[in-house]
Amino acid sequence: MRLMKKSIHSTEYEAICRKLLEMRRLAGMTQQQLADALAREQSFVWRIENGERRLDLLEFFWVCRALGQDARAVYSELASAWGDGDGGGR
Repeated sequence: MRLMKKSIHSTEYEAICRKLLEMRRLAGMTQQQLADALAREQSFVWRIENGERRLDLLEFFWVCRALGQDARAVYSELASAWGDGDGGGR
C-alpha cells in the first residue's frame, strides 16, 4: 500500500503557491495589501506563498476572491494541469 505524503510537500501544492503569487502580482497587490484585504497579517500571505503554511479550502476561496478571481476557475485550471493523478502526490 502506497502512503500519501503530506500535501504541503507535493508538487501540486507548490503549483498552488505559484499560482496564488502570480495572481497577486497580476492584481498589482503587495503582500501587505492582500493581507489587509483578508484582515490578516502580512506574514500570513508570505507563509502561504512560500509553502510554509497550508491553505485550507475556505481560505483558498477567500484569497481568490480578494484577488478578484473565481476560485472555481482557478481550481479547474490547477486540477486540469495535474491530470488524473493517483492521489498520492508526487
